[in-house]
Amino acid sequence: MKVMALCSRHRIGLCIALPVLALLLMLVFAPQVDAESPEASSGFNYTVQWGDTLSAIAVRYGTTVYAISQANGIVNPNLIYAGQVLWIPTAYYPPTATPPIAQCRAYHTVTWGDTLNRLGVWYGVSPWAIAQANNIYNLNLIYRGQTLCIP
Repeated sequence: MKVMALCSRHRIGLCIALPVLALLLMLVFAPQVDAESPEASSGFNYTVQWGDTLSAIAVRYGTTVYAISQANGIVNPNLIYAGQVLWIPTAYYPPTATPPIAQCRAYHTVTWGDTLNRLGVWYGVSPWAIAQANNIYNLNLIYRGQTLCIP
């Protein structure tokens, strides 16, 4: 009955303004969740057992060492201890940057005596760029008959 008396014809504005004001106050003073915090993403707490490593935990739960380290503020991923509680994130992981696709200016078939250094001088490009474009990890190991992409 008091509510009806409060919302009488003369105070109708007050009846509308009070709930709107309460809603605005709840929105302004509601706790904010940071997008990087554990509360913002799905995951769970895990207590480290003796013999655990971050890489083994990451493989076990389908995540990465980097994601676990970032979620827990771990600077040295090799330094965890039994009894430590870790947040294991399981939701969103930013995509890794893909290496640029090498655009080949020319193709060169390796002959006897060719080296990446000589080819780099010949084509005016660094030997490391040639190695990267061809997924060569040992700059001293190319084969006669091998076709190389010259970026």
